[in-house]
Amino acid sequence: MPVAIITGASRGLGLALAQGLAEAGWRLVVDARGAAALSRAAAVLGDVRALPGDVTDPAHRAALVAAADELGGADLLVNNAGILGPSPQPRLADYPLEALREVYEVNVIGPLGLIQWALPALREKSGSIVNITSDAAVEGYEGWGGYGSAKAAIEQASRVLAAEEPDVRVWWVDPGDLRTRMHQEAFPGEDISDRPLPQTVVPAFLHLVCTRPDSGRVRLTDLAVPARA
Repeated sequence: MPVAIITGASRGLGLALAQGLAEAGWRLVVDARGAAALSRAAAVLGDVRALPGDVTDPAHRAALVAAADELGGADLLVNNAGILGPSPQPRLADYPLEALREVYEVNVIGPLGLIQWALPALREKSGSIVNITSDAAVEGYEGWGGYGSAKAAIEQASRVLAAEEPDVRVWWVDPGDLRTRMHQEAFPGEDISDRPLPQTVVPAFLHLVCTRPDSGRVRLTDLAVPARA
């Protein structure tokens, strides 16, 4: 049974991806900052290792990899945990720099630190890394300078990592606009019920990790997923 580490798995996209992998027979190590929410998610997911904590904490990152090692070592690392930053999102001219540092710590430094811990097992098992990104990393949307530039940074780090680690698949994955709490925070007071639920991109995600194409940027909505017989 393959083993996956998924961060930010208590709700939204992370929980949907974890459910998809669990149903496909993967063994999971999951985390989230909120212990109560993670406990509820673990009850839904079944037999998983659930470790509450923050990806910016080096000890927590080490604990996630140690838990995966106890299961045989990670075959897949999904860096999904992230924060939007201030809501409503400020223009760069007014962006609080302390808040910007936190956005970078959670969305860039934390994932890279976890990758560093996980790489020995991933190299040995020819495993895969998924770094969740956004179209805000490549488009100049007004008000998205903090979050978007952080996602641009993790995308570039992913490109370099793919060049440096030829035995590991590295995908920076744009799931599209989804009906999640973070997306609602980006549009406070607006109705986002027209956005699809996170579960809608799970088949494309599973197709990605099972078919293992070359490293690169992936938009889940662009993947052609074969229909089930």
